[in-house]
Amino acid sequence: MNKIVETMYANDLFSQWLGIRILEDGKGISKLQMTVRPEMVNGFGVTHGAITFALADSALAFASNAHGRKSMSIETSINHLKPVMTGDILTATTEETSLGHKLGVYHIRVTRGEDLVATFKGIVYRKEEHWPK
Repeated sequence: MNKIVETMYANDLFSQWLGIRILEDGKGISKLQMTVRPEMVNGFGVTHGAITFALADSALAFASNAHGRKSMSIETSINHLKPVMTGDILTATTEETSLGHKLGVYHIRVTRGEDLVATFKGIVYRKEEHWPK
């Protein structure tokens, strides 16, 4: 596992509470997986949109920070395409579409098996501060 991602995950109690498992990581790369639990549903009995958002947001954070510079999201958006239910196994796969000196742009696909359930776009600001080596 990438040392930066390992450090981030160890201190990220929310990602741990979500039950996120890191399947793949590296510079500009993140593939995460989690299983939706009963306490993650809203009043309609469907998984709360914030859960899918949080999974994608964690993928954004891990992929963008793995380059070594501390990066923070400055704009994010999500499209919820299909309902997600308790017991569903979600996978978030990150694509780094642009990496500049100050900004990085990422697209994350959230899937349930072969079904695309959400698309997420995140822009990060890349600080001058580096992660410890």
